[in-house]
Amino acid sequence: MTSPHAAGPGPRHRRPEGVGDATVEALGALSKALETTERARGALYTFHQLTGTADLQLDDAVRLLREAGHGEEADRVEREILGRNVIPGHWTFQIVEAYDRTYYRPFAATERQLTDDLADGRPHLFEAELKESRRTHGHPDHTARPEGG
Repeated sequence: MTSPHAAGPGPRHRRPEGVGDATVEALGALSKALETTERARGALYTFHQLTGTADLQLDDAVRLLREAGHGEEADRVEREILGRNVIPGHWTFQIVEAYDRTYYRPFAATERQLTDDLADGRPHLFEAELKESRRTHGHPDHTARPEGG
């Protein structure tokens, strides 16, 4: 008797009846593009956090300049850099919000809707089929799914 976790992909990752190779490939490409967008979004959050951290670190630079007797230079840093917009009218949180609202959320919603419409909401069919084609059946480290999955 074959273990359930070794018998191939679970129902959630099995191609629905009537879904062709071209559709699975297209949804796989769409999913891959969304994953790339997720990485870009992460980089944008990294940019946001690093820029905010740098701005807060300017407090130390201003204090140290003053303590070193460079009041005019400290004033210049406060006036010219501290709290400055990173692009006209925007701090980084506003860029993140605009990206999420204008690009990320519509992209994610479209990917989800197409997966729902074209594959009964079953995600990662391309990857599941790739895994099935590459795994060594019967090998304990090549099971199709987790125990109980």
